[in-house]
Amino acid sequence: MLTPHQGEILLNGKTLKEDSQAYKQSLAYVPESPVLYEELTLKEHLELTMNAYHLDQVATWAKAKKLLKLFRLENKLDWFPANFSKGMKQKVMLVCAFMLEADLYIIDEPFLGLDPLAIRDLLNLIEVEKKRGAAILMSTHVLDTAQNYCDSFVLLSKGQVKAAGSLADLQTKYRAKGQSLTEIYLALATED
Repeated sequence: MLTPHQGEILLNGKTLKEDSQAYKQSLAYVPESPVLYEELTLKEHLELTMNAYHLDQVATWAKAKKLLKLFRLENKLDWFPANFSKGMKQKVMLVCAFMLEADLYIIDEPFLGLDPLAIRDLLNLIEVEKKRGAAILMSTHVLDTAQNYCDSFVLLSKGQVKAAGSLADLQTKYRAKGQSLTEIYLALATED
């Protein structure tokens, strides 16, 4: 979202500099720690997101209602963030992001605070978005889940890229046939 000092990231063939509004409207971000306005209700958070992205209210509310039901928040539209648990706040962030039908989702540690049912629902939602053609960049320490749902990986240790590629690529490159993503990561992270 910031002006880069060097290099460029293309999203739908455009850089942030070429068309910042279209670029920003093509992506959705879910931070590790939910960011909610204490003075806004859940409904007002959804409306704020719709207005910020210049979305059609009727069509977007239809999507939002499905997501609210999915994450069991449909009866909490008048609640303020102070009434929400960490997991509920995370669900609000997920609803705000996924109602956009973005081309790129950037999701940081999405499983923190979520109950097993919500994790399952999120993973199913990610699969639906992938099939729709959306790209999903997810940062997670839950490597077993990542192995089952992600197509490719970038493994970091001590702030450095240690490896990148599909699971099969990593297994071949590191002579780790049959090893899990967790086993490969642990070997790479402890080799120094």
